[in-house]
Amino acid sequence: MASEKLAINGGQPAITPVAKRALKPWPLPDARTAERLKQVYLSGHWSFNGPCEQEFSRKFAAYCGARHGIFMVNGTVTLESALHALGVKAGDEVIVPGNTWIATAMAPVYLGAKPVIVDVEPDTLCLDPEQTRRAITRKTKAIIPVHLFGSMADMDRFAALSRETGIPVIEDCAHAQGGVWKGRGLGSIGQVGSFSFQQSKTLSSGEGGICLTNDDELADRLYRIKHIGYGTGQKQGQAASGPATGLLCRNYRGLEFNAVILTEALRRLKAQTAQRDANARYLAGLLRDVPGIALQARGRRADVQGYYMLALLVDPQALKPGCTLQEIKAALAAEGLPCGGGYGPVYRHLLWNLPASAYRLHSRAVVEETSTRRLLTVSHTWLLTGRPMMKAMARAIRKVMSAYCK
Repeated sequence: MASEKLAINGGQPAITPVAKRALKPWPLPDARTAERLKQVYLSGHWSFNGPCEQEFSRKFAAYCGARHGIFMVNGTVTLESALHALGVKAGDEVIVPGNTWIATAMAPVYLGAKPVIVDVEPDTLCLDPEQTRRAITRKTKAIIPVHLFGSMADMDRFAALSRETGIPVIEDCAHAQGGVWKGRGLGSIGQVGSFSFQQSKTLSSGEGGICLTNDDELADRLYRIKHIGYGTGQKQGQAASGPATGLLCRNYRGLEFNAVILTEALRRLKAQTAQRDANARYLAGLLRDVPGIALQARGRRADVQGYYMLALLVDPQALKPGCTLQEIKAALAAEGLPCGGGYGPVYRHLLWNLPASAYRLHSRAVVEETSTRRLLTVSHTWLLTGRPMMKAMARAIRKVMSAYCK
């Protein structure tokens, strides 16, 4: 294979256009969902804790093993609402990973709190528990581990740290719908689990989000925060009680249309998650002897992973002198396997416009190296194909890495 001519140099690509027909558009259309959406439209009842919202909130919470689900308009306000419900306020600090989408780090800012950016583990790319411990101060009021790309933050260690310090943990599960950690659904382990259902997610309604919790009081606070102060079950214009003094309540309601799409998609999530997980395991086996590259590590206690992206980690030390991550990326694209990157360090993102005084940078060595020298990502839709595609992907990766490694 080492002598096989790379497509970028005029050779035949490992993944042909015919093979790529196995890739399907995302999200997948569904006739039953379309009919249900029509019925909701004709009903005229589109919002305000309707029956479809209640159905999805109940079913998704049960799917993940949580007592309560509070449906919201997107997965950014779920993080903000979770922090507010837990009492985070101006002047407090919230620990977040340096490798994440900006919403994770912006959520504290919306409340006047300061994000404290902490390094990630080099194998899972998730928040490092030991670095988190070192970053804690008397101002620390919450920790947000992100289950990045579908791998899992070490929830055993974060739960133990929470018990020890009294600092609550909010699981950011935007990438990890359907993931199971040691028999427990992600989002049901911390004090609150936050999910996004944005267009690209593995459970998607264009936009949408939900908070999960096992705490009755937190559930009531979360519901009031997202529903302009109304308590659960209170009808529009018929509030039976008001929110607690100081609880800033907003209109973060989701719509019946989104809830219908998600309820129908939830019927397929378990099988899709299992297929992605099985294909990732199979691909990892095919790549075991390929030099200089490996898949992002699974969560240490993962039963099933809900892959949002397939993340590949290049070993810079294995590359020929002068070879860069961008060269490998270009060569893989020529072989028919286009790859993206990560988000980069959150504090360097183009949309991150906060002054240095608005956040605290605790540690970043792994984040910096990963984003510039190691990380390639492939959409989860590739994992919804079959083993022939996994073999073609492995062949493309093997060709490129055999050419660029020492």
